Amino acid sequence: MTSPSEEIDDDALAAELEASTGGDGEDDNGEDQDGLADEWEAMMEDDGNGSVGDDTAAGGGREATRVLNQDEIDSLLGFDEDHEDVEKSGIESILSSQLVSYERLPMLEVVFDRLVRLMSTSLRNFTSDNVEVNLDNIASIRFGDYLNSIPLPAMLSVFKAEEWDNFGLITVDSSLIYSIIDVLLGGRRGAAATRIEGRPYTTIERSLVERMVHVMLADLSAAFEPLSPVTFRFDRLETSPRFATISRPSNAAIVTRLRIDMEDRGGRLELLIPYATLEPVRELLLQMFMGEKFGRDSIWETHLAEELWMTEVDLEAVIDSQIMRLSEVFDLKVGSRIMLSATPDTDIILNCGDIPMYTGRMGRRGNKIAIQIVNRAPKNPQSQS
Repeated sequence: MTSPSEEIDDDALAAELEASTGGDGEDDNGEDQDGLADEWEAMMEDDGNGSVGDDTAAGGGREATRVLNQDEIDSLLGFDEDHEDVEKSGIESILSSQLVSYERLPMLEVVFDRLVRLMSTSLRNFTSDNVEVNLDNIASIRFGDYLNSIPLPAMLSVFKAEEWDNFGLITVDSSLIYSIIDVLLGGRRGAAATRIEGRPYTTIERSLVERMVHVMLADLSAAFEPLSPVTFRFDRLETSPRFATISRPSNAAIVTRLRIDMEDRGGRLELLIPYATLEPVRELLLQMFMGEKFGRDSIWETHLAEELWMTEVDLEAVIDSQIMRLSEVFDLKVGSRIMLSATPDTDIILNCGDIPMYTGRMGRRGNKIAIQIVNRAPKNPQSQS
């Protein structure tokens, strides 16, 4: 800062600069002009710094407020899109803590893999074209968040699981809708489907998409058949997500995203099943298994059955049984006799271990004692005395 005696008047400084340049903007003395310019800039910076310092002093040493950028805000909230595979953090992890991961239902992956294979065959027959169906991913999401994330325009098919008494949702995006319509109505191969935005779907378009949904629901029923017989019935077709509400917004659901390609055409199809719909078969979905047969190995079953038929079993023939006091047992000596109440006509019980199996009568065959089986033993036979 300059002292009051050394303050420079702005008008005087301007006049001095004009005189030094000769009044016509030409530089007569470059060094003097640069020096004056530096002095003027220094005075302006000193005035600005002084005002800032006064404000800081007046505020009691208050620090300047730091503004967060968008990346820092996303990191704080846990919405970092560049790290989708990393575990969720921040507020998002708290909000999603109540969601059940689909990985806890391991048999769902095999069901959806079976669905992909079935759809590949059925859609080829449906469109008479080369169709490839790929499973993109399986994820858990809240139903309300899913409805808000649906790209419009789209068709939403509501279906009901009859045996489970609940609903599901199939979302067909606009690319797949126009591709299916183009294929079914004889569009040229190798040409992309023409999209006409800004108008509602016609009756013909809705009918064709509904036929495709019926084909997919039949395949979905066949995919669940080895696990639990279920019939998926088409309910209605909507174009607005608010009319396709089948569950509460906060309820968890499983979303399966499928990619359907028909040469140069295709689109995406999403299958949403709320966890409430899968509740009747939750115990079956929790099972661990190997292969497509859901834990059942027919080769091992046949081998086990054959070996069981070849198993040797020891049978004991019980002629009579008596209940005695322990003191009487201790009094038995060599030569003591135990009188049995069995007669030649008394039924003899054949036991396998402690389980009675048959009743019969004792006889002789050659030099061996034989027993002729008469009936099966009762479940709770009375002990003979």
